[in-house]
Amino acid sequence: MNWFLKAFADGAATGAAGAEEMNGILVFLIQFGPLILLFGIMYFILIRPQRKKEKETREMINNAIVGDKVITIGGIAGKIVNIKDDEFTIETGVERTKITVKKWSIKEVDKPISE
Repeated sequence: MNWFLKAFADGAATGAAGAEEMNGILVFLIQFGPLILLFGIMYFILIRPQRKKEKETREMINNAIVGDKVITIGGIAGKIVNIKDDEFTIETGVERTKITVKKWSIKEVDKPISE
């Protein structure tokens, strides 16, 4: 493959008036092309799915209503009894202890099955 690139670069160097400019573009693409390709692959493999998951989680939390069961990132499970701007009050345990948590601390929302 190296001989192909060298032959292509030599052919471009012996071309018309813009040969030096074309050779510079080719060298740029040869040097930075794999890096650009790597960033493109990383975007589609890592970044895009993570953003999609964050969007789904944000929608799940914003659609939570009173009565839904939630689990916090700390592992506390309870039922939503009150919703403020950016806070949930959840009821947990046998003694029905009420805890106020921020919306960002919710890991999972389970909707009750309506009959």
